[in-house]
Amino acid sequence: MKRITLALVALALIMAVAGCGAPKQTFVNIASGGTGGTYYPLAGAMANIWQDAIKGMNASAQTTGASVANVNLLREEKADVIFVQNDIAYYAVNGLEMFKDKAYAEMRGMATLYPETCQLIVLSSSGIKSVADLRGKKIAVGAAGSGVEANARQIMAAANITYADIQPQYLSFNEASSNLKDGNIDAAFITAGHPTAAVQDIAASKGISVVPIGDDLAAKLMSQYPFYTKTSIPAGTYPGVDSSVNTVAVKAMLAISTKLEAATVEKMLQSLFDSNDRLSAAHKMGAMVKLATARDGMSLPLHTGAEKFYGKAK
Repeated sequence: MKRITLALVALALIMAVAGCGAPKQTFVNIASGGTGGTYYPLAGAMANIWQDAIKGMNASAQTTGASVANVNLLREEKADVIFVQNDIAYYAVNGLEMFKDKAYAEMRGMATLYPETCQLIVLSSSGIKSVADLRGKKIAVGAAGSGVEANARQIMAAANITYADIQPQYLSFNEASSNLKDGNIDAAFITAGHPTAAVQDIAASKGISVVPIGDDLAAKLMSQYPFYTKTSIPAGTYPGVDSSVNTVAVKAMLAISTKLEAATVEKMLQSLFDSNDRLSAAHKMGAMVKLATARDGMSLPLHTGAEKFYGKAK
């Protein structure tokens, strides 16, 4: 009897040791955006970084409708990490704008990434030189209920333009690109890190201009919506755009739910900031993902794992 008991104990120990050698499988779905934007290539790079650096992690990037759709995917537990604009994240956690009466209080911040530039793109032949010139025109304002749509509406409102003054077209980046090239619309709002693939696609076959958002309009916008910051698109970012263009930006960020384990979040952040070269290779904006600015513009309470990571990183 004693021998049987000892044998069972020994077997249990062997199984325990073997179990320790097998890393726990963690599946992480990253909700990004459309293939014509900045989120998708960076999400793909992050998935590869996390799979390579964290034992047992199986990460994948998913194309989505971007910020607003991503918040809903996170809420519905169909995504584990999401790309989202900092303004949209604020609306979501506080139940404002498109999330009125639908607050998602459990959403947490992981890191802010880079400025998302609000780009108003027109064909050079359009004659549109300012936001005020949009009156009476067909304007792509982003997909219905998207972060881009909120930006477009707010920027036009600062110029005293409402949807009643234009013909709004609710189009994705790629849809806006093809419609602008074909002459079906007069202008397109696109909010993404520059250069943006959808804009490069237009510029490859048509002469384009980026309509400036001047200091007065930016100041009015920022007084009402503190998420915006002034920025500029450098000369040469797009073919034919030979001078820098002043505009505004929000911040791209990563958000997660409280259900993701703190230790996992710490490892994800550590490997992310250790791999800036891989992010830069995926997209030019990846070079701006830095530990030093990872909490700038953070509009959500931090996840406990993120708090621990940044506390140690001081």
